Amino acid sequence: MFGSCRTALILVLVAAFAPGCARLGQKRYHLTGVVQDIRDGGEYVVAHEDIPGFMPAMTMPFRVRSAQGALQPGDKIDATLIVTDKESWLEDLTVKAHGLPTTKPGSGLQHTGAAVGELVGDFGLVNQDGRAIHLGEYRGRTLVLTFIYTRCPLPEFCPLMMRNFQKLDEGLAGDAALLGKTHLLSISFDTAFDTPEVLRSFGSAFVKDRGNGRFAHWELATGSQQQIKAVADYFGLVFWGEEGQITHSLCTVIVAPDGRVTRIYRDNLWTVEEALTEIRRAAS
Repeated sequence: MFGSCRTALILVLVAAFAPGCARLGQKRYHLTGVVQDIRDGGEYVVAHEDIPGFMPAMTMPFRVRSAQGALQPGDKIDATLIVTDKESWLEDLTVKAHGLPTTKPGSGLQHTGAAVGELVGDFGLVNQDGRAIHLGEYRGRTLVLTFIYTRCPLPEFCPLMMRNFQKLDEGLAGDAALLGKTHLLSISFDTAFDTPEVLRSFGSAFVKDRGNGRFAHWELATGSQQQIKAVADYFGLVFWGEEGQITHSLCTVIVAPDGRVTRIYRDNLWTVEEALTEIRRAAS
């Protein structure tokens, strides 16, 4: 009996420390795809095949931590996709073929849209309570808006935007005067899935009731396909659906009380501290 227990314990320890085992908090997936575009900052846009148990075939940007040789658009790659609660990346990347077509539409996620100083249109949406809202009703306050969808699988995209907005909400709540001069809005572009009911349930995990109702200061919104396309096109958000998932760019905007754009972040590199500084400047 003792020998069996000791053997079982040894097997557990060997399994825990064996090479290739996932580190605590990491999920590992095999990825095969074709490099579509290479961006500044070490991001590679890859049209990948199905990743069983994680996401269907789609085109997305990834950071690469380790690769054998330089990569070029048209390279077919094998890699390990590492996903944690806060980030994801590719490692152990190898090139299997060169010169494949890079015809995936929108692979570079090119965007045009509103510029700093432009007056924002009075776009109509529907909030998490099913109430029709429009951007004009936030005039007189500094509006901070971003785009998300609730099923987004990569932690550096929509989940990061939600965490950043949660910290913004907390930071603004620490200044009662500034809290009353600001409003946060997270807009979902997944009109097929993110109904007001879904957004309310999803948002409840992030949005705190500060005494005036849970969504008094930070709302989540959706709308018809036409409404979402109109507001996304205006701000330069690029997105398209692929088998239940959505490939998309990022866009976070600060709108001054007079309704004019004062700052646009088109990536996930902005910090809560710099956003708070910009919000204070716009509000004053």
